[in-house]
Amino acid sequence: MSKKKLSLDDIFNDDEFGILDSKPKNSNVKSEDERLIESFEEINAFFEKNDREPEATNVTEFKLLSRLKALRKDAKKVEILKPYDTHNLLNTKEEVKSVADILNDDDLGILDTEETASIFKLKNVPSSTERNSTDFVAQRKPMSNKEFKDYEPMFKEVHKELREGKRSLKTFTSSEKNLKKGAYYILDGVLLYLEEVDVELQEVELETGNRVRKDGRTRIIFENGTKSNMLFRSLGKQLLDSGKIVTHSYETDESTLFNNTNAVNEEDLESGWVYILKTKSTNPEIASLKNLYKIGFSTVPVEERIKNAHKEPTYLMADVAIVDGYKCYNMNTQKFEHLLHRFFAQVCLNVDVFDEKGRRITPREWFVVPLPIIQKAIQYIISGDIVNWEYDSQLESLKEKG
Repeated sequence: MSKKKLSLDDIFNDDEFGILDSKPKNSNVKSEDERLIESFEEINAFFEKNDREPEATNVTEFKLLSRLKALRKDAKKVEILKPYDTHNLLNTKEEVKSVADILNDDDLGILDTEETASIFKLKNVPSSTERNSTDFVAQRKPMSNKEFKDYEPMFKEVHKELREGKRSLKTFTSSEKNLKKGAYYILDGVLLYLEEVDVELQEVELETGNRVRKDGRTRIIFENGTKSNMLFRSLGKQLLDSGKIVTHSYETDESTLFNNTNAVNEEDLESGWVYILKTKSTNPEIASLKNLYKIGFSTVPVEERIKNAHKEPTYLMADVAIVDGYKCYNMNTQKFEHLLHRFFAQVCLNVDVFDEKGRRITPREWFVVPLPIIQKAIQYIISGDIVNWEYDSQLESLKEKG
């Protein structure tokens, strides 16, 4: 006969078969912190497998990259994940302080400018790019602050010289004539510096026959903190469409004016002759001067240029003797003369000469300086080393600038 149950405790205590026993179940619901750690471990696993952080190269990697960047910006989550950050992936993102910072954060390449954007490429229509197997698409890549810091002052100085009138903008007409290493250009309103030019002659097949032309890679630095290695001819085409040449300043003329004069090829243009003359004047005031020479430039043979010297004040109204001469190429005559006048300005002859009509003229191309010094200075100008030297009129010698 069953025993009467008086309470719930009596019922539980009389459960001989453990029917009423129950064990608490483990919850499958993860905490917020657990989910956070698990999501971060996926990034750790990717790094361990590929030995690099995820990049925006495909959907999977882009999701991991976006997650990582979001974690880095959340100080609270970074604090939670520190014990699990075995690869130092949670480095704090630096504060955006410049355009370069923004460009460096452009993982999708939205700010990249391709030489020929893919969305504008014609399909099923052969293009010049497709016909030339050596062509390639060059992007403007962002530079780090450390990489760009040496260039930034250069761009600021060019802008300053443009404002002061020391430089000016000229029309770009030809890649072969106008594209030079070390020069500045304006492209679509952005100042660029052509740092390197690795050009070679290439034979191109055209319907009208084979042609040989210059092409190759360049290294270009833009003032907005980007760089590019677009093709030589591609840069030229873009500058033709929407570009300008930035002329050299007086200060930079010295190192860039004659950098190609010794490398003569079939495309170089003969500019004329640099000459050194000695006067045959019988004027006592002039004849008594030792080491008096005229340094000038002529676009015609010197012999032809001086045939009427005795009638011209620039030759001191006297015949002259040719002492030395140099044939030059790709030279800007005005800049050359300006440079010579500045270099030997302190020993320029200051004398008044009267022409056949009695007009007083002061020639400015005669200098009282030893001939070997002039010859050395011209060589330095042609090589571009003149920027490192100056003339000491007291010692009558060239000396390196301090």
